[in-house]
This record gives sequence, structure tokens and C-alpha cells, in this order.
Amino acid sequence: MDKVVEAVETAKKEWDEAYSRAKVHIKAIEEYGKSREEQNSNSLPRLNGLAQDALALLSSLQFRLDLLAPQLPTDDQVQSATALLDSWKNESHNLRQSLRNANLQAKANMRKAAQEERELLLGGGGESTIRRRNLQTKAGMTSAAESITDSLRRTRQLMVQEVERSASTLMTVEESTGVLKRAESEYKGHRSLLMRTRNLLSTMQRQDVLDRVILAVGFFLFSCAVLYVVSKRFGILKLQQKVTAAIKAGMVGQAKIGDGAVANGINDNAVYSVDVPVDRHMRDEL
Repeated sequence: MDKVVEAVETAKKEWDEAYSRAKVHIKAIEEYGKSREEQNSNSLPRLNGLAQDALALLSSLQFRLDLLAPQLPTDDQVQSATALLDSWKNESHNLRQSLRNANLQAKANMRKAAQEERELLLGGGGESTIRRRNLQTKAGMTSAAESITDSLRRTRQLMVQEVERSASTLMTVEESTGVLKRAESEYKGHRSLLMRTRNLLSTMQRQDVLDRVILAVGFFLFSCAVLYVVSKRFGILKLQQKVTAAIKAGMVGQAKIGDGAVANGINDNAVYSVDVPVDRHMRDEL
């Protein structure tokens, strides 16, 4: 079970116990003054102090539930805790009203008991004298007990307030611890990401150097190929020029030979006439 859920369940149990005690104390305050035995055993300020302590504990439990409700794991539990907190507020308000009414009833009972006691004291006799002495002794003891009870109640109230402050401080420290843990996990994630990025940058740098080397070698080979092609091209041009010059030289030489033959009376294209006798029969040797 989650720690927050356990804390909510513990708060519910403490609420039930404190609520029952508060109702018992309020009932005792309401019945105060009706019987002398109860009036002698418990004083009204003491009962009010106990009731106030129970109400203060209920208020601290409300504050604790108000802090724990938003931290519950599911939305249904959060809504249930919120509804429970509203019901606790209503119950606490009803208890305070009941305490106020119980004090009014106790005062009425005390006035009624005082009236009866006054009537008995004014009646006279030995019983009245003994009762007056007892009342004086009890009044002194009651005042001393009430002063001690008030001081103890104030001390208890201060302790309850200090406990509430400590609880709120503890909750704040726990929340801060959770935030620090989340920040630490995020920092570790960023650190691993930075390490991977650093390795990737190193790889990219090595790849960049390799690419530069490949480009330099490729450019060198390309330059060599271009130079080779250009040199071969210039060689072919020179050969063509030589062939053309040779052809031109040959044509010029033939033209000079033809001119010399004409000058010497030689004509290769001349057709000479031959006289063949008519009476001579032509035989086909085939």
C-alpha cells in the first residue's frame, strides 16, 4: 500500500477516536452540575480543556488530510478524500456548536445547584456550618486545581501547535526530497545524453577528416586524369597537323609533276587514232 494511503487511513482512525472522546467530554459538560459527585470529580474548566484538546486534534487531522488528499495516486481517491474532508469540517462545526450549548447547559445546572446550595446554607444548623467549611476548602482546592489545569492545557495546546508545525515542516521536507530525487534522475538522464552527444561529435569529427582526405585524393586523381586527357589531346592535334601538312605537301608535289609533263609534250589523257585496214577481218580468238 502507498505511504500516502496509509497516512490517510491512520488519520481516519485517529479522527474516529478523537471524535468519540470529544462527544464524551461534551456530554460530560452538558451533565455538569446535576450531581455533586460528578462536580467534585471533574471541574468544568478541566472538561472544557479536554474538549478543546479533542477539537484541536480534530483540526490538526483536518489539516493533515488536506495536505495528503492531493498526493493520493488516483483521482477517485482524491475525490473521496475531499468529500471526507468536507464531512469532517461539518462534524467539527457541529461539535463546536454542541460544546457551546453544553457550556450554556452546564452554567444553567450550576446556577440551579448554587440556588439549592444557598437554600441549604441559609437553613441554619450544624449541617449548614459543616457544609460551609467544606465548600471553602473545596473552593480553594478547586481554584488551585483549575489554575494548574489551565497551565497544563496551555502547555498542551502549545505542544499540539508545535507538532502541527513539525508535521507541516516534515511534509515540506519530504516534498523537497522528492523534487531533489526527480532533479537527480533528470540530471543523470541529461548526463548520459551529453555523453552520447559527445561520442557522436567525435565520430562526426573523424568522419569529417576522412571525408576531407577522400576529397583531396579524389581531386588529385581527377586532376591527374584531366592532365592526362589534355596531354593526349594535344598529342593528337599535333599528329593531325603533321598529317595535314604531309597531305598538303604531297598535293603540291603532284601538281608540280603534272605541269612538267605538259611542258614535255606528254599527255596521259590523249587518244591516238590507229589506221586499221578495212579488208582485214577481225577474229575472235576466244
